[in-house]
Amino acid sequence: MLATLIQNASPFDHTIKATHILVILPKLERLPKKYNIPGEETLKHLLARRDIKLSKICDEPVSANLENGALCTWVMVDTTQSIFKQHTCIRKAVQQQLIENPTEIHLAIYGNPNQQHFFTELAIYIAWVNGAALPVRKKKPDRKSLETIVLHGNKDNNNFTIQRAKAEGNLLARGLTVLPPNELTPQTYRDQIKKLAENEGWKYTEYDVNELRKMGAGAFVAVAQGSDPQDAAIVHLQHNSKKNTNNKSIALVGKGICYDTGGHNLKPPRYMQGMHEDMNGSAVALGILLAATRADLPLKIDCWLAIAQNHISPHAYKQNDIITALNGLTIEIVHTDAEGRLVLADTLTLAEKQKPGLILDFATLTGSMQTALGTNYSGIFSNLDNLAQKAVIAGKKSGERVCAFPMDDDYDDALQSKIADTKQCTIGGESDHILAARFLNQFVNDTPWIHMDLSACSHKDGLGAVGSDITGFGVGWAIELIQHT
Repeated sequence: MLATLIQNASPFDHTIKATHILVILPKLERLPKKYNIPGEETLKHLLARRDIKLSKICDEPVSANLENGALCTWVMVDTTQSIFKQHTCIRKAVQQQLIENPTEIHLAIYGNPNQQHFFTELAIYIAWVNGAALPVRKKKPDRKSLETIVLHGNKDNNNFTIQRAKAEGNLLARGLTVLPPNELTPQTYRDQIKKLAENEGWKYTEYDVNELRKMGAGAFVAVAQGSDPQDAAIVHLQHNSKKNTNNKSIALVGKGICYDTGGHNLKPPRYMQGMHEDMNGSAVALGILLAATRADLPLKIDCWLAIAQNHISPHAYKQNDIITALNGLTIEIVHTDAEGRLVLADTLTLAEKQKPGLILDFATLTGSMQTALGTNYSGIFSNLDNLAQKAVIAGKKSGERVCAFPMDDDYDDALQSKIADTKQCTIGGESDHILAARFLNQFVNDTPWIHMDLSACSHKDGLGAVGSDITGFGVGWAIELIQHT
């Protein structure tokens, strides 16, 4: 739940009783007298004692207790830096406040009118995203959620609708991803999604394993059949804004593997740890749908979630199996731990059949993407060069950075099979992130499509605007892309 926002267009009044104050300034060499910021003398003494120039608080915020006991944090935003760096700097400042578990934070925003408005949008979003505590199962949680944000020096007549929507979407994605695997099974996940759909007015349809088997969705069923109970399903959610006068439509597709053992190609303990997070792509897709709904973006969204587990059992699929996907393509199984691309294959086919204007799919798909980029960026692939360029630009504007990888068809040589239409992957795993994208490309036909391999879904101590290890990466990026595509 996000903190309540109280807006006050007047500058911060020194008579206001506040226990936690965050001061946000433009990059300056000295403070103008007209600002009269909270704790100005304390800040000057602090910087002098540490021999730090004022402008250095662009890189690292500073905090101190004022005479009345209030914790005050000061930070400057350098607008010549990337949005990612601006997000990071403000997030660090917010975290210095949140470390004391306050129920209320006051934001004092300074600068010219344009700066004030811009800084406020950043600060409100970051305070919302980090102020809400993620679910834990401790008797005494380490932190509690922020209850109130009091904004001084600026006001938005739309109540920062887009920032709230993105924060709600990000929080949903992170909150689902951290749930333990015994709590978030395919069935309980479906139950949660159905309840969310009822609350948000989304049309809800699901295709269980029996129905998918009858439909011929052999790629999805191959993965799902190893689980007991067989509670996997492809869930379809639909939302159409009343503002969608241009019949604009997109499809969101998410990998929702609630736990990934690797199947018969069993993962070692080191790589199985954290595999309850392998459903993050579906959580991100859900978060985007929620954000777009709350922001009432003028478009139709079909959201397709491939929800299953990858288990080892007598019924589990195995190496050298030949399976038939929903689009009729036969697939030679090479490695049972490359299950994500199989559940996505049939889900993409269902999405493509409705001929959306754009397909965006999200998946924690390959370890090779993390090898290529680390966890600072996520990788994207597209079947259109101009769409890939728009994706990179959206990454820069949203602060969720992406890197575009090649999609040349000569990579397909590695997926040629002597006994089926295609291989699922190669046994060696070289350039697997690219081969996975080339494999998925066979299921979207000519529909404009972006595949995001979520290497940045988890980053130690947070990334950009988000201070938790689980980042919710992709929600902010997608909303930025959708608004300008």
